Amino acid sequence: MALIYYVTQIQFEFGAIRLLKQECERVGIRKPLVVTDTGVRAAGVLQKALDALEGVPHAVFDQTPSNPTEAAVRAATGIYKSQGCDGLVAVGGGSAIDCAKGVAIAATHEGPLTRYATIEGGSPRITEKVAPLIAVPTTSGTGSEVARGAIIIVDDHRKLGFHSWHLVPKTAICDPELTLGLPPKLTAATGMDAIAHCMETFMSSAFNPPADGIALDGLERGWANIERATRDGSDREARLNLMSASMQGAMAFQKGLGCVHSLSHSLGGVDPRLHHGTLNAMFLPAVVRFNAQAPSVQKDRRLDRMARAMGLRSGNDIPDAIRDMNARLGLPSGLAAMGVQRAQFDEIIKGAMADHCHKTNPREASREDYVEMLEASL
Repeated sequence: MALIYYVTQIQFEFGAIRLLKQECERVGIRKPLVVTDTGVRAAGVLQKALDALEGVPHAVFDQTPSNPTEAAVRAATGIYKSQGCDGLVAVGGGSAIDCAKGVAIAATHEGPLTRYATIEGGSPRITEKVAPLIAVPTTSGTGSEVARGAIIIVDDHRKLGFHSWHLVPKTAICDPELTLGLPPKLTAATGMDAIAHCMETFMSSAFNPPADGIALDGLERGWANIERATRDGSDREARLNLMSASMQGAMAFQKGLGCVHSLSHSLGGVDPRLHHGTLNAMFLPAVVRFNAQAPSVQKDRRLDRMARAMGLRSGNDIPDAIRDMNARLGLPSGLAAMGVQRAQFDEIIKGAMADHCHKTNPREASREDYVEMLEASL
């Protein structure tokens, strides 16, 4: 049975941040905890959100790490409870939004956060009691503002997924203006994250035609605009389309992701300093080559259809086109350039095979397959 579910209210336009107070009132949040990070505060973006909340009492947690952790969720939850908050506003990239989703669980559910992780059978334990959340993305990458999941590094150092339709933000305020000052490297890395979402979900064999259509359109927008947005951060049209690609990738990936993300999640847990979007960019060429042999990918000519959206001649051109794009964007040449070593392969593969995305890849990957993908990405 296919479950096809689109539920998020999205405010999408330049200047949409002005609607934040209105959306808090609509959702019923009277005192939000604003979850963000020091970079968003330093860039002045947090202040724009706080200005939009004029007259609304609130608290702020600005210590979200680049990869959100259970410790950060605990610290933010402590502020949420001590300040009497009744909802959350996440202002930032996927890390801040995912951290806020962790708080939405921890502030309203008993027991350790790990109890609610997807691979621990925790999804059904996440109930409608979760704290309401409004998401304001400041990057164009994860699409967490419209997604049902969060990725958090728990206390035992595993990077785990938490998934429930109750976690979908009540409102996503997508304001491309908030991304105009994003540095080139972060624009490139988060943009490749969005492109990876569109590509992986389109290759997934699950039946979800709306997701396929959304993913292909998102891929076309992302691929055509990522280089423009990286080279000229003030290009409003490129920023708008890249933010749309990010949103669309996450709307579509309810269909499922695959080995790119199982590897990135695992390696991100092994070394939390590594950026998730950059890892996705490194793994995409090898995983596309691996998935080319999947019966469902061949039957539906999925690589050729992605190639058309990317302006390429055939699906065979995709891996090299991604490598070329990574180079033009100034991303690392491979995992080795990021400090990854072969000695870490066993730990990476163990985590990848346990990850929730491993199961939805269109072709089942063995340990040996993962070794080959890692070698090809090194």
